[in-house]
This record gives sequence, structure tokens and C-alpha cells, in this order.
Amino acid sequence: MRKSSSGHTAQVIERVLELSADAQITRRRTPKDSPAFHSLKGAIAAYGKTLALLVALQQREEFYAVLAQGEFLSALWLS
Repeated sequence: MRKSSSGHTAQVIERVLELSADAQITRRRTPKDSPAFHSLKGAIAAYGKTLALLVALQQREEFYAVLAQGEFLSALWLS
């Protein structure tokens, strides 16, 4: 059985969270004024932006899946 696109998105979100957590742990062990610290700070910020984009994509996919099933339109007609 093939996974939905939303399922793939969830896997990618999980992996980005793992990478972000690893970077945060490494950053805590790194001297604050070092180039590595600032590099990790930038990487963590990029992970955050990536997560925001992926979550928005996942929500959009789920919304369209509901529309495709006709549940949304049925709810509108019943109200």
C-alpha cells in the first residue's frame, strides 16, 4: 500500500525535528563565542523555518483531502 503525500510530509517533519534537536544539543556544548556556535544557531533557525513550511504544506494537503472527500461541502449544505 502506498503512503499518502501527507504521510511522507510527516516523515520529513520528524526527521527535521531530529536534526534540529541534535543541533540544539551540540550547540549547548559549544562555546558561545565560537564560529561553530553561530553556525549551529543559523542551522537551528533554518530548521525552524523548514518546519513551519512543512507543517503548512501538511495542513494544506489535509484540507484538500477533506475537500476531495466532499465532507466540507456536505457540512456547508447542512448548516
